[in-house]
Amino acid sequence: MNVNGTVAEGFEPVRDVFAWNFEALGDRGAAVAVYRDGRKVVDLWAGTRDVDGTEPWARGTAQIVRSATKGVAAAVPLLLHQRGDLDLDAPVAEYWPEFKARGKERVLVRHILNHRAGLPVLDRPLTPEESLDPLKGPAAVAAQAPVWEPGTDHGYHALTYGWMLDEVVRRVTGAGAGAWIAREIAGPLGAEFWLGLPRDEEAAGRTGRVGRIETPEREGVLRVRPKRSVVEAFDDPDSLTRRAFAAVTPHPDQNDPAYRASALPAANGIATADGLARIYAALIGEVDGTRLFDPATVELARAEESAGPDRVLVVNTRFGLGYMLHGSASPFLGAGSFGHPGRGGSLGFADPETGIAFGYVTNGFRKSVTADPRAQALVRAVRAAL
Repeated sequence: MNVNGTVAEGFEPVRDVFAWNFEALGDRGAAVAVYRDGRKVVDLWAGTRDVDGTEPWARGTAQIVRSATKGVAAAVPLLLHQRGDLDLDAPVAEYWPEFKARGKERVLVRHILNHRAGLPVLDRPLTPEESLDPLKGPAAVAAQAPVWEPGTDHGYHALTYGWMLDEVVRRVTGAGAGAWIAREIAGPLGAEFWLGLPRDEEAAGRTGRVGRIETPEREGVLRVRPKRSVVEAFDDPDSLTRRAFAAVTPHPDQNDPAYRASALPAANGIATADGLARIYAALIGEVDGTRLFDPATVELARAEESAGPDRVLVVNTRFGLGYMLHGSASPFLGAGSFGHPGRGGSLGFADPETGIAFGYVTNGFRKSVTADPRAQALVRAVRAAL
């Protein structure tokens, strides 16, 4: 595999593992970027732009990062809180009065971010066309009754997280999360991240086609299979697991330009690996003169808010405010790391103790939900390089 890009001295093992992902783990097209103390130390890409194509992946190729979007989206309410514009301990209905219907008066803004709102499912899922309307998702959640007492337990809000976050941001600022990210985060940083791909970027062919891939059978490579309980939960049409991931039914076509142009803060951010890593680098330190989180907000983001058996993912998970935390479900670099994986492959996180920020994007999605073997192999290589 012809790997393009550069690595700083000492980070050569990351390039070796990146190449190995193509040889042994079936990557088709991917990129990885790592910053340390605000300076880029890894910038690699290889393979094809489209999962089913032959055109080479180029510098600047971007892909849908699925739930890795959540980590960037989470920065919006935390920055609003940092600026004094949003109270995380206020009831959601204080900003969004319609939300309090059907027993949701005590749902706090904090509960959206720590996955304790009790609203991971919709009794009537949205169609893909409805999901593109920025008002219909929030309206559906506002009409939904909680499936557990808010604040008492946690479960991954796979899609509803984004609609709740987006509407709170809209009520506070007058704009959705996508517009706010473009103006206040990606723009000032020069980061290639979009929540709602602009028409000119679509026309320029910035994004590749994504799709499902299988891990090739290879001697000496252990195939990681989901636990039986997880498989059973996904197979049960009445489980919270199945229903949470089916809040839009049928699943949207992620290669549809209309889908990429929409803004779903839980699911459809589009990024380069560098864009993802650059934003995380600015959350924990200065990048070319720009820093996003102050030290108190970094601690707020990574303080444990939820831990233990997840009522949706049916494994043990750990969440801060909007971010997954280092743990068995999604290992990052160390105990203080915070970030978010995207189902099937992508990953972004920051580790304040080492100054590392990491971004991995791919066009080939696997069955993994939180801990993809390709991303994990790269994280281990980064750890070994430190």
